[in-house]
Amino acid sequence: MANLTRRGAMGLIGGATAAMALPAYAANRSIRHFWWGNPERDKRTFAVIDVFQKNHPDIAVSGETMGWGDYWTKMATQTAGRNMADLIQMDYRFLSEYVLRGALKPLDPHIGKSLDLSNFDEGPLSGGIVDGQLYAVNIGSNSQGLATNARVFEEAGVDADILTWDWAAFADACDKITSSTNGAVKGSEDLSLSEALMEAWLRQNGYHFYSDEGEVQANPADIAAFWTYWGELRDAGIVLGPDNTVRIDKQMGEFGVITGEAAVSEAWSNQFVAVQSLMPDPVGAAMYPHKADGAFGQFIKPSQFISMTRDCEDEEAAAMYINDFINGDEATSILGLERGIPGNPNVRAALEPNFSEAEALSVAYFSAIQDKVGPLPKPEPKGAGEVRDAFKRIGTDVVLGNMSADEAAGIFVEDAAAIIERAK
Repeated sequence: MANLTRRGAMGLIGGATAAMALPAYAANRSIRHFWWGNPERDKRTFAVIDVFQKNHPDIAVSGETMGWGDYWTKMATQTAGRNMADLIQMDYRFLSEYVLRGALKPLDPHIGKSLDLSNFDEGPLSGGIVDGQLYAVNIGSNSQGLATNARVFEEAGVDADILTWDWAAFADACDKITSSTNGAVKGSEDLSLSEALMEAWLRQNGYHFYSDEGEVQANPADIAAFWTYWGELRDAGIVLGPDNTVRIDKQMGEFGVITGEAAVSEAWSNQFVAVQSLMPDPVGAAMYPHKADGAFGQFIKPSQFISMTRDCEDEEAAAMYINDFINGDEATSILGLERGIPGNPNVRAALEPNFSEAEALSVAYFSAIQDKVGPLPKPEPKGAGEVRDAFKRIGTDVVLGNMSADEAAGIFVEDAAAIIERAK
């Protein structure tokens, strides 16, 4: 997605109409909000900006948005140039890094004043704390998951509990679905290259991919077993084949559960609503399969935060904006669940009567898994993004038959350790 500002977004609507739609504000204060987004998120966020400016006509808010990949490149440039937006959308994996770089300001001085967190859930709040200070406010929680085609599951006679199933039950479901449709719909996409699922597999074996000190501690044998499992499903013809698997960075519209090619695709819980909007059949919400009689491997994650940057001059205005974003009736009704489950229970209760079926499913899933998840892992170390790229690159050789799972797992763990060491 290109860099999109309010003017750019309104320009998509039409020049004359856009000019008439922009309200006039007698603002003598200003703040900038920068986030990564998509058309739906951008539309909602710009609408929230309008609400905030209506309620605070003396504060002008400039909204800027980019796609995920370009966002972090632009963020690095702005950070180096000391021209960061006042407020930025922050990801959990990068929070500690930006705090250590001195790029964020703690929000503690504003709590109980311009920023009310008295009714915020403790879990979502704790994820934004670094070294005892709050640097980021959770603007939505979610968890890993699988989006399923509920109709296909029912017609295939799959009766497994998709919140508690293990890997054997998952394979059986894939077999039933593929057989019942004569191969027209495969049981699942091949998720060999999902680093999130691989890391959950390791947690099911009792440990995290990274140690508490940020070192790679993965056992190559466990990663080889993960790739071998999916290889067996590919060989059996009950998941989509290599051509689909190695298509990196698929857009949501290309998910197998949406195109009708497969009955299962990977999706975070806050994506179930968007997935449903793109498929005619009802979407189902499943957990990752777990190790028989073992841990589930998932966790509750802050889907994203809002943080105040080092370059923010009007801290009070920025804190007021954050407060409206997470607590305001008008703002939260516009935002809904697009960024995840709100951390304020009053907001969740206020939204519930107007939930669509997909939104109700997302919240029900989130509630049902609370006792089936582990603790939130520590933020990933510097270099983790390059490790993810290595996992996909080396895993692709396994999927294409160019390398055995055992050989590839050994190479990957060695490369991952070298990447993290080099990034220190």
